Amino acid sequence: MNSTEVKTLVQCDFDNTIAEFDVSFMLLDAFADGDWRPILQEYRERKIPVGVFSQRTFNMIKVDEATMLDYLFTGSRVRVRPGFRELLDLCSRKGLEFIIVSNGLKFYIDAILKQAGVAGIEVFAAHTGFNPDGLKITYIGPAGQPVLDKFKQSYVERHLSQGYRVAYIGDGYSDIMPASLSHYVFARDDLLAHYQQNGLKCTPFNDLNDVVRGLEGIA
Repeated sequence: MNSTEVKTLVQCDFDNTIAEFDVSFMLLDAFADGDWRPILQEYRERKIPVGVFSQRTFNMIKVDEATMLDYLFTGSRVRVRPGFRELLDLCSRKGLEFIIVSNGLKFYIDAILKQAGVAGIEVFAAHTGFNPDGLKITYIGPAGQPVLDKFKQSYVERHLSQGYRVAYIGDGYSDIMPASLSHYVFARDDLLAHYQQNGLKCTPFNDLNDVVRGLEGIA
């Protein structure tokens, strides 16, 4: 089966996947006015959904957008994982649709992509209201409504309902459910560990050139 017979969509995480580190955690470590990690533990224990985690933790940040971006871009704190440009080139060449769906914040994803010279990619991530009393975070689902949970999963489900094959690229706990719905999975870190521990099929990746090689075989 080739890509002219069935539409293929590549849904990619951002933090610790395209970016080499978790940018959200970097910002929380640098600017949160309080200890945000107990809230992360609540999220990992499934006591709260991702929307509540982000609302509570980022509300601890009271600096403006420029301050955070200046921090990220000073001293090369943020690096894009090798192979990202090659991945985009492959998708363009093979006619694969590529989107970024992230639990991170859209303002820094857009800024990092711009700095990397990348334009024209659809990015679905948390919208940020900048407020001196703390950041206000909102996730918008595929139907245009605010959502608190299953943000990444909802975009996989939308594209499956539209007849796409979905190739999923991710690294973390929040990628497990959306990856489980996808036809092909490229995994690292916690997502890879989950797949290996459960005997599930996926393609491990270190840099994104590994994903390029894997997609060559299905596109």
